[in-house]
Amino acid sequence: MKNLLLTCLAVLVICTIQAQESVVFRSGEDGYASYRIPALIKNKNGDLIAFSEGRVDHAGDFGNVDIVYKISQDQGKTWSKLYVAADFDKLQAGNMAPVVDLTDPAYPKGRIFLFYNTGNNHEGDVRKGNGLREVWYITSTDGAKTWSAPVNITTQTHKPKQPGFNPDYNFSEDWRTYANTPGHAFQFVSGPHKGRIYVAANHNAGDPKPQGKDWNAHAYYSDDHGKSFKLSQDVLFPGTNESTAAQIGDNEVYMSSRNQQITPKQRIISRSTDGGETWVSSTPDPNLPDPINQGSVLSWKKGKKFILAHLNAADPNNRDNLTLRLSKDQGKTWYLNKVIAKSPEGYKGSYSAYSDMVLLKPKVMGIVYEKDNYKEIVFLTEKLK
Repeated sequence: MKNLLLTCLAVLVICTIQAQESVVFRSGEDGYASYRIPALIKNKNGDLIAFSEGRVDHAGDFGNVDIVYKISQDQGKTWSKLYVAADFDKLQAGNMAPVVDLTDPAYPKGRIFLFYNTGNNHEGDVRKGNGLREVWYITSTDGAKTWSAPVNITTQTHKPKQPGFNPDYNFSEDWRTYANTPGHAFQFVSGPHKGRIYVAANHNAGDPKPQGKDWNAHAYYSDDHGKSFKLSQDVLFPGTNESTAAQIGDNEVYMSSRNQQITPKQRIISRSTDGGETWVSSTPDPNLPDPINQGSVLSWKKGKKFILAHLNAADPNNRDNLTLRLSKDQGKTWYLNKVIAKSPEGYKGSYSAYSDMVLLKPKVMGIVYEKDNYKEIVFLTEKLK
């Protein structure tokens, strides 16, 4: 009887945990073979908007890829039908980086920016100089019901050497493959750059190099609500790939990057003290193991200081063990380390891969992540200490 009671309690606990998750995107539904690369924002009215790459024919990065999204008006319990934000015909539109501009007086209800990339060839070919990635944004002022016409900001945020595509794409730096952050962008909430829209990104320059050292993370930003953009300095660690960034002080930025050099299998952390324009340090963090994958960061102000959240698959070998960490000292130490999703014993593959997060309430986090070998992108809430 005791064993039966324990078994029933265990099943109840498991069911309760599972009930907290809602499926946002499921591969094979709504005309898409696969959904990858989630991003999550909270609009000014409280609606949640979850974005994904909708991959029409297969799960691969390149091909007929659209940017799709769903909206939740009940804190992630249920989600709307699927909408399409960007479609580049039979080619690739992806690497979306959404953010809500809350400081533009022309838009008191807030304006959503959706930054994204288009591509006309596989990443490996573009990396060798055979193809082009461009950078665009669209905006919405009605809660993602409609979107503006696309704005091409490639010459401000990218340095391609492809004059055959566009005479203005003739930069000596010869940036080739290019990708915005996998996840949300952010806006400075205080300090001398309050209102700055900031997008982490990465590129490769010139021909491929051993250990992926032609890759480098960087960022771009706007101080005039999207009218113009400037590039940051490249971070100081070659081989940095997919990156996400957050404000950690009135003039300080924290960036977490995938290490394309592979060794060590740790997140590369870069820090800026001038609003993310240049970097004072860039180094592996032994407290942040990573299987060469994406990670998400988020911050919010509590009093005069910032709380920093870091979320990644904290396993050096597999995309698994999705772990949320919280810091009160700009990521130097973590006062919370909590496993959000971990595969059952004997599981093979990627159980919890790419992710993103948003603060729902002062002590409640909303999280999306790729689950069960990319079969689903799910949403859950997590109470914080």
